[in-house]
Amino acid sequence: MKITKLTTYTVPPRWLFLKVETDEGIVGWGEPVLEGRAATVAAAVEELSDYVIGQDPRNIEDLWTIMYRAGFYRGGPILMSALAGIDQALWDIKGKALGVPAYELLGGKVRDRIRVYSWIGGDRPADTAQAARDAVDRGFTAVKMNGTEEMQYIDSWDKVEQCIANVQAVRDAVGTSVGIGVDFHGRVHKPMAKVLINELEPYKLMFIEEPVLSENIGSMLDVLRNASTPIALGERLYSRWDFKDILASGAVDIIQPDPSHAGGITETRKIAAMAEAYDVAVALHCPLGPIALAANLQIDAGCYNAFIQEQSLGIHYNKSNDLLDYVVDPSVFAYEEGMVQIPNGPGLGIEVNEEYVIERSKEGHRWRNPVWRHADGSFAEW
Repeated sequence: MKITKLTTYTVPPRWLFLKVETDEGIVGWGEPVLEGRAATVAAAVEELSDYVIGQDPRNIEDLWTIMYRAGFYRGGPILMSALAGIDQALWDIKGKALGVPAYELLGGKVRDRIRVYSWIGGDRPADTAQAARDAVDRGFTAVKMNGTEEMQYIDSWDKVEQCIANVQAVRDAVGTSVGIGVDFHGRVHKPMAKVLINELEPYKLMFIEEPVLSENIGSMLDVLRNASTPIALGERLYSRWDFKDILASGAVDIIQPDPSHAGGITETRKIAAMAEAYDVAVALHCPLGPIALAANLQIDAGCYNAFIQEQSLGIHYNKSNDLLDYVVDPSVFAYEEGMVQIPNGPGLGIEVNEEYVIERSKEGHRWRNPVWRHADGSFAEW
C-alpha cells in the first residue's frame, strides 16, 4: 500500500481537515489545525507531503520520525500540528486496513468510555451559573470556565472579586458533586496567579488550568507545588521534549497535550506514558472538530492516567457549524451520564461526511482569536 495524495479542507467554524488517499482505495482522515493559523498549517502539510507520498502508510513510527527529524528545524506549533494531522490519518488508514479501531493497535483499551466536560461562559465569563445548570441538565458532570477577563501583572482587587463571584455562582448552582475547572488561559501573570490560586482554594475545584503561561512555570514552582487545587497545563506544549522539564518540576498534576498540536496519536501517547511515570493525570485538550475528538478518544481508550476529555459540543466558538455536523453517524459519539463512548469502528472509529466537508470548505474560514487591550491601551493576553 502506498500513499498517493494529501488534501486539506478549511471548514467552518475554525477547523482544518486532512484526507490521505492510498493506491488501495483506503482513505484516512486527520485534523491538523492550529486555531488561527489554519492556512499556515495547511502549507506545512503540503511541504511534509514530500516525505510521505509514495510511502507505505502503515509504517507510522518511521514516517513520524522522518517528518520530525528530517527537517533541521524541529518542533513548534506549526510543524507539530501539521505532523499531528498526518499521523492521525495514518492511524485511521492502518486501522481500516486491518478492520480494527486504532486503540487495538496500541495495546487495546482499559476503558469503554470517558468522562467529558462542557465549556461554559465564553471568552468573557458571563451567565456562568445558568450555563452550568444547563450543562448539568444535558447530563454533564463537569464544566470548565474562564476565570478572568484581561488581567494586568498587578491588578485591582475587583478583578479578583469578579473571578470569585463567578466561581461561587457556579458552585452554588451545581452543588459539590459537579467538577469545575477554572482556566486562567495564560491571561494571568505570576503576581496575580498567586493571589487567585489562594482565593479559589475554598471552592474545591477539579483543576486550575494554565495558571501562567507554560514558559513562566519555573518562576512559581513553590506556589504550584503547594497548591491544594490540582494544576493543569500543556495545550501550548508540542512534544515529549517540551513536557520533560514540566513533569520533572513536580509543579503540575494534570497535563493537557492536544493530539492535533502535539504530533498526533503517536507523540501524545508517549507524552501520556511519561506523565504516568510521574503520577500525573491526563486530560487531553480538544476544543476542535470530530476527527480530533475521535483521535483523542483512541488515545483515552488505552491511557490509564486519562481521567477526563475536553470536547467542543456547543462551545462558544462553534457558531456556524458544531461538532457533530461533519460525521455521517453522530451517534458514534454517544454522550451518556457525563461520559462519551470510545468509538469502536475501524481506524479512528468515525465516518466523515466527505460531501459535506467539500461543500463547507467552499465557505472556509479565516478565524482569528480576539486582540484584547488593557485600559491603558497596552496589549492584554487573550
